[in-house]
Amino acid sequence: MRLWVRLGHVVYLGPSLGLGPHSTAVACLGVGLDAPFTVRADGLPGLTARSFLFRARVRHEVRDTAGRMLFCFFDPTSARMARCLGGMRRDTGGFRSDHHREADLIDLATRDELDVERLLAAASIPVPHVRDPRIVRAAARIRDDPARPQRAEAAAREAGLSRSHFLRTFADQTGTSFRRYVQWARMLRVAAAFADGHDFTRAAADAGFASPSHLSDTFRGMFGLTPTALAALDPELLLDGAGGAG
Repeated sequence: MRLWVRLGHVVYLGPSLGLGPHSTAVACLGVGLDAPFTVRADGLPGLTARSFLFRARVRHEVRDTAGRMLFCFFDPTSARMARCLGGMRRDTGGFRSDHHREADLIDLATRDELDVERLLAAASIPVPHVRDPRIVRAAARIRDDPARPQRAEAAAREAGLSRSHFLRTFADQTGTSFRRYVQWARMLRVAAAFADGHDFTRAAADAGFASPSHLSDTFRGMFGLTPTALAALDPELLLDGAGGAG
């Protein structure tokens, strides 16, 4: 099991883990490396595919998995994300599956030596990206210091927008909410603290969570298991400062 973490993306490669129902803060591309899998989500009773695009903030569950999974999470403001989320060949009630480079992704992810950059390039397809510089700046301020109190009212004021207009524009431009983007940025800070050898009590405080239980509840809701359960599996965590949010 391996995790690659950057500001702009997180890549997971390993067993399916039997995750419980959850909703990710950002969009995620999932690929069954050894076999298809079934997704159940709000508005989707069951869809079996080899690759599936999980939308942000949509509660879902991965079932009937066998073997290894690849999950690619992309920061919605990153240049990489701007090349990622199109090109799914199948649309079922607004849920997209069957990535057009599915076979390439499986091949790259199952090689003895994994080239993460080539893998991400294969997943990336041109689509419109965040256009409003005020939203780009707001997201950058969150990433720069996710532990500080993040208030929509203050972010809207800095952007020169009303709170309602700011929140609507942020969601329209990024595909996720202001609150969930803050959670995403804090999770990346937790990963960095954990990689530095800190326990989850310290990691939670460093990332701006009110308590370790707050971190645990948020993590479970976002990924379908607790951080303690993930740590017990002893994943290989690789942090790379390159790439930034791009």
